Amino acid sequence: MGGVRKIVHVDMDAFYASVEQRDDPSLRGRPVVVAWRGARSVVCAASYEARRFGVRSAMPALRAEKLCPDAVFVPPDFARYKAVSRQVREIFQRHTDLIEPLSLDEAYLDVTENKQGLASATAVAEAIRAAIREETRLTASAGIAPNKFLAKIASDWRKPDGQFVVKPAMVLDFLAPLPVGKLPGVGKVMESRLQALGIATVGQLRAHGGNELERRFGRWGRRLHELSLGIDDHPVESERPTTQVSAEDTFEHDVPLEQTGDAIRRLAEKAWAGAKRELERSPRTVVLKLKTADFRILTRSLTPPTPPTSLAQFTEIALELRQRVELPARTRYRLVGVGLANFRRNDELPPQGGLFDAPG
Repeated sequence: MGGVRKIVHVDMDAFYASVEQRDDPSLRGRPVVVAWRGARSVVCAASYEARRFGVRSAMPALRAEKLCPDAVFVPPDFARYKAVSRQVREIFQRHTDLIEPLSLDEAYLDVTENKQGLASATAVAEAIRAAIREETRLTASAGIAPNKFLAKIASDWRKPDGQFVVKPAMVLDFLAPLPVGKLPGVGKVMESRLQALGIATVGQLRAHGGNELERRFGRWGRRLHELSLGIDDHPVESERPTTQVSAEDTFEHDVPLEQTGDAIRRLAEKAWAGAKRELERSPRTVVLKLKTADFRILTRSLTPPTPPTSLAQFTEIALELRQRVELPARTRYRLVGVGLANFRRNDELPPQGGLFDAPG
């Protein structure tokens, strides 16, 4: 399909908290935090009333309680949230089959052509948001743009319960004043490296030019320059293949690295069972994830010459990856995760055999 794509990013507003407020009138207008209570819990979602106090998702629940002592803590009910998510997905499907869910509460839609024959992507977004409001009694925000990353940025622009359009002619001006941290893939570390070069905004990044950025940051520098120009050709993938199967667990008490073995063995079993559900594709890479007591996240991975062919091999690699953690022995860990990644079709794998070949 030639020409400019029309992409809509739909993002439900404070989704889990809004479902709770909808279903329990006594919670409306109050600061609601969706989280289990306790020292180990993190915030799943916060209502807009709670966000005013600085409460954010993924924040430790204890910190949320300090920031907002009057918050009402509600334990998450994912079965209910999934049911609403299915309702919203059904609304999307009335307009397009090209839907790429990112989570229960957000998705990309390619509406370059739409089933209802509506005149514009803006009209499609308005129709979707109106149906969500009427059928679920919840609100959603939308961003409309020529590609995915611009649509995602735009959906934040008029939150809650609004939408914003970035037309092709607006792209460069829209991006120029934004902080570089708004670009996909630019995390805190990259942001600070760019700021050390005097680059704080997308416009400043663009001014450095592709060659200069590539010289400093390799291929990622070239990609950054493309993003600063609003270039992103990734299509909406309606059936995204599995990229990783993983399992993780938070310890009741922080533990030293050498005491993570039992958890790694248990989690490896879960991840292995999940990977076996992929019949035509097998993972090449073993991943170990650790979170320290002060919330620093580490990942270590290995892609062996041939994929592991047994749970025992997979577990052995996961345990060995701990040797590549170069933190002081006194470091304590609150979470461990084990995963299989880099899935490939079985006919693309080396001839030594796929992941689940039976021993001869």
